[in-house]
Parts: sequence; structure tokens; C-alpha cells
Amino acid sequence: MVELRIPDADLLPDYESALNRGWSPTPVAPEVTRQRHLAAIAQDRAAFLASLDDRAARGAPVILPDGSTVPRLPGFSRWVWHGGFCGVVNMRWQPGTADLPAHVLGHVGYGIVPWRRREGIATSALGLLLAAIAPIGLPFVELTTDPANDASIRVITANGGVLVERFTKVAAHGGGEALRWRITL
Repeated sequence: MVELRIPDADLLPDYESALNRGWSPTPVAPEVTRQRHLAAIAQDRAAFLASLDDRAARGAPVILPDGSTVPRLPGFSRWVWHGGFCGVVNMRWQPGTADLPAHVLGHVGYGIVPWRRREGIATSALGLLLAAIAPIGLPFVELTTDPANDASIRVITANGGVLVERFTKVAAHGGGEALRWRITL
């Protein structure tokens, strides 16, 4: 059974192992993110774990792939577990609105380690996250994919996602075409 777990010290070695195997929790500047996470874990494990659940947006500004910084949004990450660490799902939002700043590609992001893909884990994890975020009070969440990411498109549509638009990502995210999906909550 797929579970979403709050990141904690007992689970951290599994997350760190995935990073050391070359996996990154994001497709946006994956190697930079992987290295940042490993460095943050090495520097202060407790602070790293605390940074993964920041519903008050008290953490440091977010460094975008182009090196610019922007204010942090409220958000949290959950580790996907199914007989071991499988990946992450995360949520971010602006209080009081479903709108997101232009530099934020979507409310929800997820990534599954390559050695656990094609098992339905991402589809289950996204469904669990959607059920868990109802108290935030958003009418919908948006997610983005690259047009060629058929696996992610299947995950989103299996959870009720509807294509909203094709758009060009902002320069801070490298430009390029993307698809925006919406899931009504």
C-alpha cells in the first residue's frame, strides 16, 4: 500500500540514499537540487527536515534555476513510501487565493525514483495528496508537465486532471513549452 509519510530522521537515510544514487526530487535543475539537498543534510539534518514542512513560509527565499531568488510560499513535502522510499510529492500555495506567482509552475509537484516507476505509485501518491490538502480550502490545484512526459500526463489525468493550456515557461525555468493541468478539489 502506498503511503505519504512526513519526512523524519528515521526515514532520512532512505531519502539520502536515493539522492546518492543520482535521483533528484525535481526535474527543474535536478543536479543542482540534488547537490543542495545533500549539502543541507550534511550541514544540519534537523533543519533540512524542518524545511520540508513550512506551512508558514518562514524558510529562506527559494533559489530558482536561473539563480534568482523569490519569496518562499507556504508548502510541504511528503515522502512516498511503498515497501521503502519511492519519491516525493509536494504542495505549495498562496494563502487566500488559488492563484500562483508566475515563477511557480504549479501547486503540486511529484517525483518517483526511476527504479520504482511504472508501478502506479505516482498515481496513488497524487490521489493521497489530493485527499490530504482539502483543509487548505483551494477550489483546484494546478500541475505542469512537459508535453512529451506521457507518464506524468497519465498520472494527472488518472486523478481527474484536465488540460487548461499550453504555455511557455518563464525564463527562470528555462523557457520551453509546457502543459498546465487543473484538478478540481
